[in-house]
Amino acid sequence: MRNRLKVLRAERDWSQQDLAERLEVSRQSVNAIETGKYDPSLPLAFRIADLFGMPIEEIFQRD
Repeated sequence: MRNRLKVLRAERDWSQQDLAERLEVSRQSVNAIETGKYDPSLPLAFRIADLFGMPIEEIFQRD
């Protein structure tokens, strides 16, 4: 699954650590999601969408 997480994070000038703290996950989890090594759980995907004020579909897309 592709995602726009890195772009959205960069637009807000947040580090991976900043985003991780906001989502209450590890920095390594953020990195794994951004690089496509890990697909977030549905509850985490909703938290990400809520944080950025966007629908999940605008952040995550099928390959």
